[in-house]
Amino acid sequence: MARNEIQSLGQPDMSVHTISLETQVVGLDATKAFDGLTQKERAYAHALARADWEGAKICLLQTSPESAPIFCLLQLVFSAQPVCELVATAQTNGLTELEIEKALCWIAAFYGNMGNYKSFGDTKFVPDLAPDRFEAFLTSGKASSAAVADLWRECQERVYSLAPRQRQLGLGAANGISTYFSANCEEADAAIAGRFLENIGLSPYNTRLFKSADGVYTIRIASAVVQGGDDAVGRLCREHAFEGVTFVVRRGDYAPIMARVVAALKDAIPHVADDTQRRMVEKLILSFELGSIEEHMNASRIWVTDKGPAVESYIGFIESYRDPSGVRGEWEGFVACVNREVSKKFGALVDGAEDLLKLFPWPDTFEKDVFLRPDFTSLDVLAFGSSGVPAGINIPNYDTIRQSEGFKNVSLGNVLAASYGAGDKPVSFIRAEDQALFKKWKSEAFEVQVGIHELLGHGSGKLFHQGTADSDALVESKMLHPITQEPITGPFYPRGSTWDSTFGKIASTYEECRAECSGIFLCLEQSVLEIFGHETRQLDGEGGISDIVYTNWLLMVRAGLLGLEFYTPETKGWRQAHMQARYVILRVLLQAGNLVSIVKSQGTDGEPDLEIKLERKLISSLGRDTIGEFLLKLQTHKSLGDFSAGSLMYNELSEVPEEMLALRAIVMARKEPRKLLVQPHITMREGEVVIDTFQQSFTGMIASFVSRFPEEDQELMELYQAEKATVSD
Repeated sequence: MARNEIQSLGQPDMSVHTISLETQVVGLDATKAFDGLTQKERAYAHALARADWEGAKICLLQTSPESAPIFCLLQLVFSAQPVCELVATAQTNGLTELEIEKALCWIAAFYGNMGNYKSFGDTKFVPDLAPDRFEAFLTSGKASSAAVADLWRECQERVYSLAPRQRQLGLGAANGISTYFSANCEEADAAIAGRFLENIGLSPYNTRLFKSADGVYTIRIASAVVQGGDDAVGRLCREHAFEGVTFVVRRGDYAPIMARVVAALKDAIPHVADDTQRRMVEKLILSFELGSIEEHMNASRIWVTDKGPAVESYIGFIESYRDPSGVRGEWEGFVACVNREVSKKFGALVDGAEDLLKLFPWPDTFEKDVFLRPDFTSLDVLAFGSSGVPAGINIPNYDTIRQSEGFKNVSLGNVLAASYGAGDKPVSFIRAEDQALFKKWKSEAFEVQVGIHELLGHGSGKLFHQGTADSDALVESKMLHPITQEPITGPFYPRGSTWDSTFGKIASTYEECRAECSGIFLCLEQSVLEIFGHETRQLDGEGGISDIVYTNWLLMVRAGLLGLEFYTPETKGWRQAHMQARYVILRVLLQAGNLVSIVKSQGTDGEPDLEIKLERKLISSLGRDTIGEFLLKLQTHKSLGDFSAGSLMYNELSEVPEEMLALRAIVMARKEPRKLLVQPHITMREGEVVIDTFQQSFTGMIASFVSRFPEEDQELMELYQAEKATVSD
């Protein structure tokens, strides 16, 4: 789509770009977990949480040009008095209860997403009340009226702007905005930068790319240190010539914030549990000071050996979902307590993993030579500083470590409990006869899915690189390609390349699809269900499968249908990796024949509706065969580094033909708001580390951020001002 085409798009769908007042706010319960920690462990968690949340301000600068001044404005307004006092004054000043609720709703959503774009879906959301009424609300408090006015002038236009390019995140004038790049960058710029970084051996994870008017590229590396130096990264901080253009490598991106992260981590060192944690934290400090991904990898190597700590944590530029080119990491940091009772289930899953891996449909050659037994625990999150909070994590994301040294899996138990309850209302698109069963088993089924997804999905598979003994042996063996039935000759991953750099912007969603397929494939194994406490004699059901399995497959089909919300027809682009993956799985199941059908119906409100019909009796036969065949294709292309074949297959399945667009219209009309998650705050009070909790409400979300951060952050505003002109379209 050319630039003039995106500029000619019609009026935006305001149901997409506003936050519903029906949005449920839920609390992350971590009090019991925190109470079980010793004073030393609490002090360690406190310091780590500070590092996580200070670093989370980077998410503001990674999201949109206006997110930083909006944040500073809100902190200024709400730090001046309790929220209830401002609300009372606003009412006295003539604002209606509805206007106030709409203002609070948008503000809570901004905090919950660490910016004004949805962390799950990447679309912009604007206040659902007139600018003058929103301004009247913001100026009802005790904060300096002049300071509030200055910040409001700075961000007002972009707070409300829904110019076509600003409606969603994306790279280039035709696709959206991204502050990982200067506003004048296009996909070709990202491509040449990727080749350059690979050429000089610099990871893109903690970088951004800015292009000057005369075509000079600047690679900005996140670090507390600003100048070059004699270290490995410092020596690269200079001018380079590459493919006829000039690149300048410079570190010090987000420097003041990175310095705060480093300071908090240094405060954690006196409270570490052992030498392993001390060495890990020291490597993290070195990484964030110098901007060294190599040192972050070293920290990760130590981290995977730290088995079952009372306080678990991970921090850095981790997931690449929001980088349109799929290689740069968003800031993420968490600290959590281990739930030892629930973790026993996951430990049993790890015990059986070597046998379960053999059940996958790909040949043993495509599996790691040695199963690296990971740590798999259920955690209760104390702090999660990022734009969103996942239900489970499999890290680190570094291929070299995952393939030969190990990884960890975590299921975030209190996130699952808060975010994935069934609720009282009928579940959309689930048939009446399935409603009770779906609600009864939804949480348990999702726990099984997350466990398999993280451990056996993300934790499986081998990658072959060019010029290695493994790839040479594969060619010499004349092993037949599982799909083409021709002898395997490659293409294999180029030396120095990774999964992310090879598969680029589809890497995240492709991998999530592989992990999700692993979950619904292996949940058919009774031995897996028994690990989670679901015994055969209790759950034998129609079609020879348990209610848990049927519910899990129903969850996946429904998620694929809901995924249509995250597709933008105007750009033919997907805005969320997991939901694209689930949609692809739905397409695969629909193509199987009689297994799944989406039936148009009329809802009880008289409006068009949809019902999912999943043939339970076919899941263990046709369903299993269909997903098994698809998994084989996914893994074959991934193992062999075959981006050409893999992307062709995946992109075709990601297409949304006319009949699916018709379903999307109904999905959009009946979409439900995503929950907002209020986190606790760990703080020091009267010499002791304590945990504060907040109301499960819009005002509770606001109060949590006022407790977490000071009212002003001049350094954040200076960072914004320094790059405003470069990243603004």
